[in-house]
Amino acid sequence: MAANREYFNRRLHSLLGVIPVGVYLVVHLVVNHFATQGEEAYNRAVEFMGNLPFLIFLEIFIIYLPILYHAIYGFYIAFTAKNNVSRYGTFRNWMFVIQRVTGVITFIFLVWHVWETRVAAAFGAEVNFDMMANIVDNPFILGFYIVGIVSAVFHFANGLWSFCVSWGITITPRSQQISTYVTLGIFVIVSIIGVRAILAFV
Repeated sequence: MAANREYFNRRLHSLLGVIPVGVYLVVHLVVNHFATQGEEAYNRAVEFMGNLPFLIFLEIFIIYLPILYHAIYGFYIAFTAKNNVSRYGTFRNWMFVIQRVTGVITFIFLVWHVWETRVAAAFGAEVNFDMMANIVDNPFILGFYIVGIVSAVFHFANGLWSFCVSWGITITPRSQQISTYVTLGIFVIVSIIGVRAILAFV
């Protein structure tokens, strides 16, 4: 029974990391990328997202609860896993370790980002170009945002590789090798989108 429960939890953890959390990450970074087109373009994009129907429902059940479950169970996996990279320094062992490290960094960054934006908005602040520009005006915070974005994107892209394996999409060594290249490509492309977006506020 315990084994079945752990199997279910791991599969759910993997699924939620891609759908909806991973999808939301990509959408969020693409919306932020409108900042590269100027203040008005970004503010229009944010206003559109802020006026979606059933926004509170979407945020709670499509974003916050899946992220919370993924994070809590992810911490359990990270701190109970036996890392043997010192003995077996293979590529996949290193990806396993980096996946856990970026998960912790991403969670810390996410809490900070939500505090500075959504919580601030709940107390009357307006989420717009000026808010983000003021946040990243501090070079240390800008660096923290860049590290957080790259960590989140890596965690998603590498998690996508694991998702394909655990859900039986990539079974053969050849398909897993191809998936490695595809997910590394996703990591590079989405990271560029995210970093360009945050630098547009500087």
